[in-house]
Amino acid sequence: MTRSRLSLLSAVALLASLAAGGSPATAAPPATGAAPAPAPTVLTVTDPGFEQGGTGWEFTSGTGVGSNYPHAGRRQAYLDAGSGMKVSQTVTATGHGGYLVSAWIATGGPGGRYVLRVNGATVADRTLPAAANYRRHTLGRIALTPGDRLEIAFESGQGWVNVDDVMVSPAAPADPRVTSSDPEIVEMFDWAKGKANSWVHLPGTTGPLDADERQTGGTGTGVYAPSYWAGYANRSGYYSRDMAHQLSGAGVLGLHTENKEMLRAFAASATAEHAYYPVWALNFDNRSYLSIDYRDPNLFVREVPAPFELVQKAEEAYRWSGDPAYLDDPALWEFYRHATDEFVTLHDGQKDNGRVSVAEGTGKGIFRGVASYNEQSDEPLAEAGDAIGSQYQAYRAMASLARAKGEHPLAARFERKARDLKTYFNSTWSGTGSGADMVRGYTTDGRALTGWGKENSWFMPMKQIVAPGDRREAYLDYIDRQSEGEGRPDNIEALTYLPDTFLTNNRADTAWKWMRHIYAQKDVQHVNTRQGTNGDYPEVSFTLVGQTVQGLMGVVPNAPARTLATQSRLPSGMDWLSIEDLRVGDSAFTLRHDTDRRSTLTHTSGSAPYTWVARFPGAHAAVAVDGVVGKARTEVIDGATYTVVRTRVAPGRTVTVEVR
Repeated sequence: MTRSRLSLLSAVALLASLAAGGSPATAAPPATGAAPAPAPTVLTVTDPGFEQGGTGWEFTSGTGVGSNYPHAGRRQAYLDAGSGMKVSQTVTATGHGGYLVSAWIATGGPGGRYVLRVNGATVADRTLPAAANYRRHTLGRIALTPGDRLEIAFESGQGWVNVDDVMVSPAAPADPRVTSSDPEIVEMFDWAKGKANSWVHLPGTTGPLDADERQTGGTGTGVYAPSYWAGYANRSGYYSRDMAHQLSGAGVLGLHTENKEMLRAFAASATAEHAYYPVWALNFDNRSYLSIDYRDPNLFVREVPAPFELVQKAEEAYRWSGDPAYLDDPALWEFYRHATDEFVTLHDGQKDNGRVSVAEGTGKGIFRGVASYNEQSDEPLAEAGDAIGSQYQAYRAMASLARAKGEHPLAARFERKARDLKTYFNSTWSGTGSGADMVRGYTTDGRALTGWGKENSWFMPMKQIVAPGDRREAYLDYIDRQSEGEGRPDNIEALTYLPDTFLTNNRADTAWKWMRHIYAQKDVQHVNTRQGTNGDYPEVSFTLVGQTVQGLMGVVPNAPARTLATQSRLPSGMDWLSIEDLRVGDSAFTLRHDTDRRSTLTHTSGSAPYTWVARFPGAHAAVAVDGVVGKARTEVIDGATYTVVRTRVAPGRTVTVEVR
């Protein structure tokens, strides 16, 4: 082979062993009293990164371990061009479990195969394309029982084949299945859910710590806790910004344990010594700070929107899971309180905002605290649109969590703070301009900034701090134009926010356009060539899962209240969309939307009834519930009018609501 570029380390490259097993335990919602699921059964793959010279693997002639083109670390397995060659390992299951198996593979020609066999029978396989740059290929879900023999095999083709960094993931607790009149959304969702699941770690896996592009082997090893990749695949950790954006997709997959433990790890790091900033990234042990982003308590990467987003996402995770730990865990609760009180006070002092407080950055770079997620800008921002929008949503989340905890005066205080901040933003902070003339930030010397700011532009309507009306609509038009123009982001992970922005504001056609664009770019090389393809950036798959369910299907879970709200946001030309195995708390549902006029919900399993809040855009004269016509009721939410039906759906029951 002629390629000599040395790719950087994936966090699994130097694992001495990889374990995987059955579905991770999910936290039981408070109303059920159900026992936690049993711990996953361990399945060990020896030398998954071939750093031990291929120990545990079988090699035919024409194959072996080389060092000329590893994906990471120093070594990789290779197969010469031609037929009949194979590199394989067989492991024996000691318990029950569902699994996905992934590997980074590069090829010099087509025709190679990646195969999983159970007891000699092929259960999953893939014919490999010609792709000289490494791509991450995943097979599964597969089910194993005690004594089953799983063979992981790589077989030769018309060109050379290189293999590195094999990883086994536990199958996610939920296996949602989408069907639709539009085959593209089915293909997209199937790819995204499998890809997202493939990034999940099994608790107890031993792996490197502090692995990154500078120290590809890391600085040692640790025991991985419940977690999933959220950030670059060549680093042995996850990032607060990425994790916050991936949380809804993880919720759809039932990864409640991972969401809670990762959020708790960030919460525990937001100490007074850190001025109540959480650290920017943690290793997969959920304890140690990723060293590339953390040097000492006064010098670590920190961005103002992050603590606010983590508060907002903790409230969302609570609604998905119903886990009372989100209210009762001291580390989590103190984090919410500090992030929405002391953090704001400590970091507000450069710009006078009158009666309200707005958290600020220093304008001195990411290791000193920046106001915006837009790291590609050199603007010395004190306040930014993405930070103030995220602060608004954190206030709303704090009010919701306090209300759930029974602290009603605290909830009322944060409801007022959210209202006051939104009023101030729209009357003063954002100026009087529209479109390109709307203010989206202030520099440390007090200058108002307009024009295109990427994250500090699209976060404002995405976080719903912009008041509804013509001004917001004009700004959404501006964001869409800029994102397609010369100022568009060049990194795919930035674009993944655009569907959320437009779905939140009921622009389904524009959101679907961006979802299709992102999916179409999944096999394109990422701008950071060491990362792999765009589709190998974890945020892409997780967000497409969340955008399908929470976005297009308008699912708003509330497991603690046993309520499920829905709203069809199907784009033009998509006549119907359905999802099975939609898990909320301890219940599972099937939901179908037929355009935006009829929805059907089946409560397929659960211990108690749910209240279904079925929303339909517009004011309609009548509604029919299972064919029985009644008078319609309307509500206005964030400036939009909906016809709303509330009905009780017991386990085993199917209800259809239609507007007329």
